[in-house]
Formats: sequence, structure tokens, C-alpha cells
Amino acid sequence: MVKVAFFNTKEYDKEFFNEYNKNYGFDITYFESELNTETAPLTKGYDAVCIFVHDKVNKETFEILEKNGVKLVALRCAGFNNVDLEHKGNVRVVRVPQYSPYAVAEHACALLLNVTRKLYKSYQRTRKYNFTLDGLLGFDIHGKTVGVIGTGKIGKVFIKIMKGFGTRVIAYDVFKDEKASQELGFEYVPLDELLTNSDIISLHCPLTPETENIINSNSIAKMKNGVVLINCSRGQLIDTNSLIEAMSNGKIGGVGLDVYEDEDEFFLRDMTNSYKRDTNLSILLSMPNLIITSHQAFFTSEALNKIASDTCQNIKDIFDGKVCANELK
Repeated sequence: MVKVAFFNTKEYDKEFFNEYNKNYGFDITYFESELNTETAPLTKGYDAVCIFVHDKVNKETFEILEKNGVKLVALRCAGFNNVDLEHKGNVRVVRVPQYSPYAVAEHACALLLNVTRKLYKSYQRTRKYNFTLDGLLGFDIHGKTVGVIGTGKIGKVFIKIMKGFGTRVIAYDVFKDEKASQELGFEYVPLDELLTNSDIISLHCPLTPETENIINSNSIAKMKNGVVLINCSRGQLIDTNSLIEAMSNGKIGGVGLDVYEDEDEFFLRDMTNSYKRDTNLSILLSMPNLIITSHQAFFTSEALNKIASDTCQNIKDIFDGKVCANELK
């Protein structure tokens, strides 16, 4: 029986994984703590560990895992920037490359509508029986130019949604999908051209050394005044200090974030009764033209079912000696 140490556990993780594990029979131990160098010693005697986006598996952690006999790190997410693959040694790594591109793309659209039509502000006002329209003026998405950075599965779904709104879509990606460009009716352009011409910019690229802080003071300076920025990908794509400055001086007209540059100690946690605060995050939360959600874009029943089923199958394939298409080399 494969013994799995499951880190960063939430109640919904237990619910979905326990259901799927009925067909796999793994011996799963759930830990609420994140996996890092301090908690890695807990893995002694386990065959595999299962982690999420905020767990940190660096060189030292890999060394501890391998010493403890762990043979597999199973990510229950698509992104793997939190795993140092160069130092994984003999430990194998798998992920769930796609669980629901619709979940993330639709959430990006929800953030966009909230920002452009000030829905949250209106909701808060009407709850107090204030039905005035002052300060709620929005704009049509129809007819606007939408710039999409990253045209993987999520990016393409978002583009399809935006085309349904009647927008012109331009996109930037190092790896162009010309077939999708023709089928969906969008145009690839250089990054600078996208920044200059877009009314709305949505980020759907992975976090890599090349994309880290792709939105910074220089790139923001090239954008239209009043541009709307959406990020449901990774927080480190945006330099927070540059974002705050641009929002404060009106360069950026609205922002919808599901991720934050320094979210690890806050997102997916209840910090209501904690005195711990992040200065930049507090500033962002005070901005009237910004809405933040807590890394929930993936959080649909369809996505969680896919994550649980694929993760369990990945683990089974590895320990059955089969080729696993989702293994990271």
C-alpha cells in the first residue's frame, strides 16, 4: 500500500480525495501544515507527498525527502514554480496540467465585470438601502481591445469568452498557436504593441524567470491611461509597488486579482483574528477600483474532481511502473 503524506490540507481536499481514494486504496495522512524544510522531516516512512501551490520544495527539502525514502512529489495543481526541479535528485515529480480551464477563465471574466461595472460597490451600497447610481458609472466591454498574455488552455478559453462580448482580442505568447489564432479570431502581436493598444489586459501565463514581474513600472508606462488589469495566474507576474503607484495616480483604471505577489502567508487562510498584516496588500484592499479574491479561480466542483482523480491516477501510474504523461522531468 502506497503511503501518502498530504500537505496544506483543507476540508474540501479531504472530501474529494477520500472519495476518489476509495478506488485506489492509498494510505493518506493529512497534514494542515505546508511542506517546506521545517516540515519535511514529517515525511519519514512515506512513499509520496502531495502538495499545493504554497508548499515549497527547494533543494534542501528534496534532500530531506529523498533521505526519508520519499519517491514521489505529487502536485495537485498545474503550476510548479514552487518546486526546484533541478535539485529533485531521484525523487520523481508529477502534476495536474489541466483541471478546468473554464473555471479560471470564467473567474477572470467575473473579476473583469466586477471591476468595470462596480458590482461589489453597488452590492455593498444596496445592502444599506442606498439605491443611488453616483460613482457606479462603468463602460461596455463590447468594442474594446482585450490583450491576453499567455494563450495556453486557460488563455484560449478566456479569449473565446471575450470574443463573445464582441471585443477585438490581441495576444502575446512566446509559443504561438497559429491554428487557435485563426479559429478563435485573435491576433498575435509583440508585447509592447499589446501593452500600448489594449483597453483590458488579462494575464494567463505561467510564472517563469522570463515572466516574473512582466507587469512593472516600464510596462505600465506603455499602457493606455485607465487600462483594466486582470490576473488569475501567479502573483509574481505583477510588481506590486509599481501597481500601487499606477493605481494611485490613475494610470490604471481598475484591477481584478485572484493572486498576489506575497500571498503565501495570507491567501487560503483565515486571518481575521490575526494581527499579522502585509502593508502592500492592505493598501491594495483599500483601493476603490480594485477587487481581490483569495486564489479561488480554480475552486469549482468540476476542477476539484479533476484534481483529485488525476492526482490519484498519477500516483498509481508511478508506483505501478507505468509511463505517466504528467511527470515533470
